[in-house]
Amino acid sequence: MSKNEEYLRKPEWLKIKLNTNKNYTGLKKMMREKNLHTVCEEARCPNIHECWAVRKTATFMILGKVCTRGCRFCAVQTGLPNELDWEEPERVAESVEIMGLRHVVVTAVARDDLKDGGAAVFAETIRAIRRRNPGCSIEVLPSDMAGDYESLHTLMDAKPDIFNHNIETVRRLTPKVRARATYDRSLELLRRVKEIAPDVPTKSSIMVGLGETKEEIYEAMDDLLAHNVDIMTIGQYLQPTRKHLKVERYYRPEEFGELRKVAFQKGFKHCQAGPLVRSSYHADEQVSEAAKRRREQYEQNYVNQESV
Repeated sequence: MSKNEEYLRKPEWLKIKLNTNKNYTGLKKMMREKNLHTVCEEARCPNIHECWAVRKTATFMILGKVCTRGCRFCAVQTGLPNELDWEEPERVAESVEIMGLRHVVVTAVARDDLKDGGAAVFAETIRAIRRRNPGCSIEVLPSDMAGDYESLHTLMDAKPDIFNHNIETVRRLTPKVRARATYDRSLELLRRVKEIAPDVPTKSSIMVGLGETKEEIYEAMDDLLAHNVDIMTIGQYLQPTRKHLKVERYYRPEEFGELRKVAFQKGFKHCQAGPLVRSSYHADEQVSEAAKRRREQYEQNYVNQESV
């Protein structure tokens, strides 16, 4: 084994404790029964056991499970998608109700085959969740919708509580890492969200370990702040299969701590940074004050009705 291969062996702090208790198995069974998909499974998220078994949270992936893009970091299946399933929003909403979630994240595969990139289905999913779960805060994580900003209005008209869109990596590495996406288009999407809904927190994420420099990470932070992004998450890139990009290096936990410190110093309102942090990691801790107040008011009204 070469020194480089030895260096790139997964370090101790990336070893994951598996937990397949009844929360985990029950949630997995429900997803299959309702023909729903989660980015937790499809993207091989390392936090699936913590979120499903302990926190009882999940990130729903709508618009099917086949993506029209083939990003070199992502394990989600690429190909020709199926027809839209307009019953999917209601099934997601029902699952949120069964799980008793107080915060839900809804993401999707990229659907470049659709004129609106799937914005209408996103909007209907938000509305369906609200009808069944009025006290639940909702975070959305869409693709760049190929820069169709009319479609962005369609999604934002449904009033999500947090808008999340990931730049994924630094500017220099974007062509290598992402397919059919550009660094500046992602930044512009985030800027326009703030223009449409100034009170909705915006959020973005990058992976490290792909060959970026610290200076490029700081530049990405500055670019996000210049486009009014409130929340940033930073995690370690992990190679999902041998066909994907290789890990150039593993960052140590203390390096993530330093990046988090710099993010706050630069002006982010919240930052999660760590080896296993992903875009929706502990997302329930990042909801806006307005969403928290709405949720608390709903819960108080529910208590009052029960006591009558």
